[in-house]
Amino acid sequence: MSAAKHTAKLTLGQRLTALPLLRQLVAMSPARARVAVMVLAAALTALLFTLPGSKAQLSALEERVGALAWTLAPNTETESRLVIVSIDERSLAEVGPWPWSRETLAELSTAITDAGAQLQLHDILYAEAKDGDQQLVAALNRAPGAVIAQIPVLDINQAPDLAPQTVRAGQLSGQLSGIACSQQGLVSSSSYLAPHAGFAGIAKGHIAPIVNSDGSISKQPAAVCIDGEVYPALALAALLEASNMGLPQDAGQRSGAQLRAGSSLFGAPQTLTLDAYPGLSVPLDASGNLRLSYSRAPSSYVAVPAVDVLNGAVEPALFDNAWVLVGATAFGMGDVVPTPYSGATPGVELQARILGSVLDMAVPYTPSGAAGMLVALAVVFACALLAAPTFQNGRFTSATLVASIIALPLLALALHAQLLRSENIWLGWMMPSVFALFAATLLIALEQVRTRSQRDRVFANLASYLPGDAAAEIAYTLPTSNINAQRQNVTLLSADLRNFSAFSEARTPEETAAVLHFFFQKATEIVEAHGGKLHEYKGDSILALWQTQDAQSANQALQAAQQLVAEINAVSLQAKTPYGLEPLALGVSIEQGPALVGSIGPAHRRSHTLLGDTVTVTLRMQELTAELAQPILIGESAARQLDPALLQSQGSFLLDGLTIPHVLFALQPKQEEMPSLTQALQETEGQDGQPQPKLRLLSGGRR
Repeated sequence: MSAAKHTAKLTLGQRLTALPLLRQLVAMSPARARVAVMVLAAALTALLFTLPGSKAQLSALEERVGALAWTLAPNTETESRLVIVSIDERSLAEVGPWPWSRETLAELSTAITDAGAQLQLHDILYAEAKDGDQQLVAALNRAPGAVIAQIPVLDINQAPDLAPQTVRAGQLSGQLSGIACSQQGLVSSSSYLAPHAGFAGIAKGHIAPIVNSDGSISKQPAAVCIDGEVYPALALAALLEASNMGLPQDAGQRSGAQLRAGSSLFGAPQTLTLDAYPGLSVPLDASGNLRLSYSRAPSSYVAVPAVDVLNGAVEPALFDNAWVLVGATAFGMGDVVPTPYSGATPGVELQARILGSVLDMAVPYTPSGAAGMLVALAVVFACALLAAPTFQNGRFTSATLVASIIALPLLALALHAQLLRSENIWLGWMMPSVFALFAATLLIALEQVRTRSQRDRVFANLASYLPGDAAAEIAYTLPTSNINAQRQNVTLLSADLRNFSAFSEARTPEETAAVLHFFFQKATEIVEAHGGKLHEYKGDSILALWQTQDAQSANQALQAAQQLVAEINAVSLQAKTPYGLEPLALGVSIEQGPALVGSIGPAHRRSHTLLGDTVTVTLRMQELTAELAQPILIGESAARQLDPALLQSQGSFLLDGLTIPHVLFALQPKQEEMPSLTQALQETEGQDGQPQPKLRLLSGGRR
């Protein structure tokens, strides 16, 4: 790996760990950090479900995906109790465009009655008075039971950025007794569209659904409060009409009902009961809405074109004792809504679904304690993540965390689907899934940052023992038993402390280590300041290199050598040296040439090394500095790169262990730094008045 790539990786790790929150989490123990991540995930989940926009989008997604429990394996058994008479495209083509005349609708109602229908429900609003109304009312009154539609305009369905519009048309009727508008858990409205007064004697039920943010329908109010009166939904009005068959129709006052608050965490928040049907209980949510069931496939509902009914082309047994819903299914009539099965489902099918689920006492509902159950499920997910398999150093396995991002939401969805299919309980699945997603993602991020931090610490420690490039190669490549080295042209500098063996013999190990530590620190500082790198510390010597062989690197090495000699001499040869330090000196050699840089040895025990004739020559030259009484010796290759005026030839030498003589050079001495022997031994007057040499007493030495 190149130094640039390593630097980029190190910078990325530093940026990640520089984030205050991540830095604090990484600083914690692994167990505490994971718990803190769970708390953070819970806070993010709560925030997400608090924001209105995101809450609406999450709810829409929860509805769509949650309905898969129905749509993936729907009930395809034919619903024989209900028959839909559909005003479809073929009927419009043969009978005529909508709206049809009231005489035609009266003829359709009469045909349904004559076919043996027990009850007919018209998902049609007869808002305007028209010719033929008397015939239609008479046909409806002739039926064993009939219910027509009225529509409360719910504020919740109006555009949120517009002020609610008050609309009142027609005459409401069909009030539900036993429930007061003052009771909590009822939807209220001030606007409505109702049939005109000519239909006052006909039973009515509302068909106003709750429209979700994505336009789909999942709920409908069981009853709506308008002007102090409670009006039931079409399905409930049908049940009441069936119980009142044979009784005289007055102003439309219906039988009584009761609305009660739920008393169990696993039960519905509210239940609606009808006095005429003991044992029938309709579960509602806290707002008085009943949830639509999509457990049946659309194909399970029997649909007959209205034109066939008018023409008598229907089997007589099809309508026998059936409840018939009359409504528009033609796409052009606009009474279509998106559902889990289709983006264009006729509204009359929704009424059939509500009526069928009420008759089966299988209305889905959300339990009162659903929020607590979902929180408990999220806690279970948190415990599962905390107990996930770990490595010996306590880190989470990335594979486990990545798998949990998929597995935990699927588990929540599976639990929701099982409860919905077996118990008609709509529990929901989004909240624990979002929590699991946040928690697992944050744990992965924490693990990555922790791993990055640990890797950076390991690399920093490794780089303190080896050159940076070697440390990067070791850190980011797998070990090998092969020779892994490259030939490079380098400039080498070897520096050794003279007299250090005598010093260490007379001093404690602690003092010896302190002197070496100072020397290594100072040498590293000076070499790096002049563009070089410390290759290794060995005993009381160092080996540094510049990765080029040119005049610049030769001059940099020479400047580093001069500064090293000056600073070491300034410390070791002071008149009052701390701890009685022996007069240490420094011998330095410089040479240029090719060398093999890399690692050798078996895979389980590698050694980073610098090999070649240039290395040998440099080390042997340094050994000659004491014999030649020169602090700095320069090889002939390096000397060619330097100013000849600075150098003084020392002659040709056969270095120890080598067979070819080498010419060595030293620096020209500066005249101002060469005091004469007379000056050094200049006499001075002693205490007794007699002349004596001016000598300098060096402290230390072996006694």
